[in-house]
Amino acid sequence: MKQLSESCETKIIHPKILYYGTPVILLTTLNEDETVNISPMSSSWALGDIIVLGIGVGGKAYENLIRHAECVINIPDPSLWENVERLAPFTGKDPVPESKKLIGFTYKKEKFEVSNLTPTQSESVKPTRILECPIQIEAKVLNIRVPDYQPGIAIVETQSVHVHAHKNIIKQGNHIDPEKWSPLIYNFRHYFGLGNQLGKTFRAET
Repeated sequence: MKQLSESCETKIIHPKILYYGTPVILLTTLNEDETVNISPMSSSWALGDIIVLGIGVGGKAYENLIRHAECVINIPDPSLWENVERLAPFTGKDPVPESKKLIGFTYKKEKFEVSNLTPTQSESVKPTRILECPIQIEAKVLNIRVPDYQPGIAIVETQSVHVHAHKNIIKQGNHIDPEKWSPLIYNFRHYFGLGNQLGKTFRAET
């Protein structure tokens, strides 16, 4: 009992970030000249066919979504972490916002080229999908809100219109096989995959 209480002891800390382990997303949005921007991000959650994204208002993704309310939520697996990291120091904003410049961002428009990823046409939205990502979700933007309490971020509510999945991770027609699929996880600015399966919820259908 003493050993358990010692291992569960806590201490108040003040981390600069709270990226406590969420899937990486490569968000594709439409530029003003109808080329496509890729924004790596890790703030999202889903309920039903609604996916809520958290994005910075100083980035190109926010500017693009305000102008053209469509996107593709591309979800990479762990094998793509280096492609994701190649995108990390670049922004599609020109000129580069001062806040981004101060932490080392530079401008790059050709995001597919720099990341060595492949665009592929979407079914219902203008932004292209990313071929290498095992899950690609075409989505329409329903609402964008910038909260008064944090004007540097936008809460973007989207609705899935098409879900594309690599055939090798599909199980029983319309299910993703969790034994074959692992998202790339962003864990306090480090990249991880999932570990071994521990169990499943009572609502699991496969």
